[in-house]
Amino acid sequence: MSEAWRSALRVGCAQMDVEPFDIMRNVETHRELIAQAHDQDVSVVVFPELSLTGYSTGERGYELAMTRTDSVLTRLADEAGDMAVVVGFIEEGYAAQFFNSAAVLRHGEVVFVHRKLNLATYGNLEEGKYFASGRYVEPVTLDEPFSASILICADMWNPALVHLAALHGSTLLLSPTNSALDSVSGAFSNPRGWEVVVSFYAMIYGLPVVMANRVGREEDLVFWGGSRILGPRGEVLALASDDETTLLTADLSYELIKRARFELPTVRDSNLELVEREIGRLAARIGVPEAYRDRS
Repeated sequence: MSEAWRSALRVGCAQMDVEPFDIMRNVETHRELIAQAHDQDVSVVVFPELSLTGYSTGERGYELAMTRTDSVLTRLADEAGDMAVVVGFIEEGYAAQFFNSAAVLRHGEVVFVHRKLNLATYGNLEEGKYFASGRYVEPVTLDEPFSASILICADMWNPALVHLAALHGSTLLLSPTNSALDSVSGAFSNPRGWEVVVSFYAMIYGLPVVMANRVGREEDLVFWGGSRILGPRGEVLALASDDETTLLTADLSYELIKRARFELPTVRDSNLELVEREIGRLAARIGVPEAYRDRS
């Protein structure tokens, strides 16, 4: 791989409608968009949250759960080839625990899985009733020198998780999302909130963002689309409409990421010792047992 190629990364954002409970139909949509991404020489493509199953699966969600070795995932991984493909699924983990997860598929394998950390259980959202929570923020290596962290939807609304992703060395933030109108309250604008959140994170950390939302309707949820790709100064590089299945693409320059981080060194100045000390003081103040605080 040449130095010229290594200095840039073409990313894709696959906005799509999802048919609840119909995995095979959703797989076909994935295959079509993966083929489009190959045609456009995309290196990383991100699908929405729970893109294989649908969001409002409720009490029947466990019926759709897959292990990491499920043939649905491995067949899509075969089609991914050299491209990293991020898909959303219900993961069956150890001891029949179920997670809202995103898998990175590449070279015929599931190479990485992120389990959603912040389960949205407010407004008319009930994820905490059906899913176990993940425990880790970890980056996955893409094409050198790029690495990415995946934060699923509500994970992005916890600034501490984005901070951890940046400190772990991520140079790209991937956010599979299922954001619906009025899911929090009628007075809260999800489209406006996401616009602010992703542009702020991209700018403050010099961290490009690929946000893949979905379109369509499930029960009383109307998904508003608006998927986007942002550069390291918070600039919008590509933006989808609110009503169509589409593939967005943009080229990210590692040189621009380096320049943005040199000019605004948020990661350099994060002061981990201070943060660790203050978290310890806070835990002691609110009575968190020391054994729990020290648990890995």
